[in-house]
Amino acid sequence: MPLLRLRVTGSEDAVRAIGNLLESLEGVVHVEEVADLMPHMDDADSSSAGLSDLSGPDNHALEIEASNPSSLNRAREAVEALAFDLDVLVEFEEDEA
Repeated sequence: MPLLRLRVTGSEDAVRAIGNLLESLEGVVHVEEVADLMPHMDDADSSSAGLSDLSGPDNHALEIEASNPSSLNRAREAVEALAFDLDVLVEFEEDEA
């Protein structure tokens, strides 16, 4: 099954709205928020720890499985449009297999 991974930089509400949209689309089989495996360079002992410019929107990783590539393309286009409306950043990574 075609798989699309995406990272959303935004609020919990925005991620929930994107997840709800994806689950409502025909051809989307599974939507799951997955653990962020990207190491973050946050150091609790750093002199910059806790500064206001370090706090910002949260990052959320989602995986979407679709029944076919066409459904996956429609899901991607729908997420792009909603992300624009919600003013959040979305990065896409498509499965090469």
